[in-house]
Amino acid sequence: MAIVGVVCLISAMGMFLWSRWTRKRNILELIPGEENPSIAILVAARDESAVIGELLESLLQQTHAIDMRDVYVVVERRDDPTVGICAKYGATVILRRDLSKQRKGYALDDAVADILVRRDYGLYFVFDADNTMENDFIERMLLNYEKGYQIATGYRNAKNGNINVVAAASSLTFAMINGIGNRQRLRDQANMIFSGTGFYVRGELVREWGGWPFHSLTEDYELSLYATLHGFSTYYDETAVFYDEQPVKYRQTVAQRVRWIKGYFSARKHYISKMRKKTKAARNYGSLVKERVGVKPVILAILGLTLLVLDAVGWLIASGNAVLAVVVVGGSLGFVYIVLALMTVGMLKSEKLDLSRVMKIKVILLNPLYLTTYVPCALRALLKKNVTWTKIKHGESEVNLSRS
Repeated sequence: MAIVGVVCLISAMGMFLWSRWTRKRNILELIPGEENPSIAILVAARDESAVIGELLESLLQQTHAIDMRDVYVVVERRDDPTVGICAKYGATVILRRDLSKQRKGYALDDAVADILVRRDYGLYFVFDADNTMENDFIERMLLNYEKGYQIATGYRNAKNGNINVVAAASSLTFAMINGIGNRQRLRDQANMIFSGTGFYVRGELVREWGGWPFHSLTEDYELSLYATLHGFSTYYDETAVFYDEQPVKYRQTVAQRVRWIKGYFSARKHYISKMRKKTKAARNYGSLVKERVGVKPVILAILGLTLLVLDAVGWLIASGNAVLAVVVVGGSLGFVYIVLALMTVGMLKSEKLDLSRVMKIKVILLNPLYLTTYVPCALRALLKKNVTWTKIKHGESEVNLSRS
């Protein structure tokens, strides 16, 4: 067991160093966008009448004027109250075609197919119904378009992070992806990872696709892999801030994370083999290597350390030192907790999440426990054959913590 653990740790270190060694081997080519492009706003909204008004109001308040007729809200039923709210704001409603396909990617596909028949747009923004944004969000994102970035995302902040620790901890997951992950990718001129919404795609790409071809459980990560595979220029703009509503119940986060993990591995199964063939001849060599490596070093490191601890505990028990074995287990768990707590402190210092001082203290104490629950979520995702998309009710303001 100890030998396997050591091999896992050595493999993890090797993969990490390989990823770091190739990180600068990217050639970024930018093609400046046209000035003042036409903009379409895509919003997948199923029974989102509780929050859609806030998004539409936020779009009206943008410093770069948005024609509300160019805001396309996708619904499933004509009697959805969302339709009436959209009518008040002058937004365009698109009715889903095939309700057997219950994923956001299919809803966006329906919207784009309908739009392409009507007109051409230079830029497509994608939002969720529960999003809002700073008044200068569109204006700041347009600067990235004009510089030549084909796809760009903004800074994802928590809309309801102060409701409870579950929402705060969930928002920190995106801080890890956006803040830590994309910030490093930005320095290396590597391709970004898109999580959720709050991003744009240039119109020529959408026209080439003829729709929205990303239909997996994690269509955002699939888009990220597709962009990396094809060497698109991507960008992460921390100055362009948008807000997203986080789950407030632990059960919701479990369903959400199981879907993410299942979608992560499913998308990689489809794209990594293609990346492997393309790596040596690609301009974005470092990005391809980074995506091929993915989270393997983390998984192998956790597995290796776990095996070493179990081997030591087994040896101590066999030697009659059961008390010392308990101390080793307790010490190992305590060490992991301290490391994760310090990591949480670092994230809170580096990120600009809208969390109160009291909530920051709570999340420092409890986020390490939340992070460890990714392990059972991962096991469930890997063992469960059929993982489906489940709706999270938005607009909840009161939470019974005892039932969470």
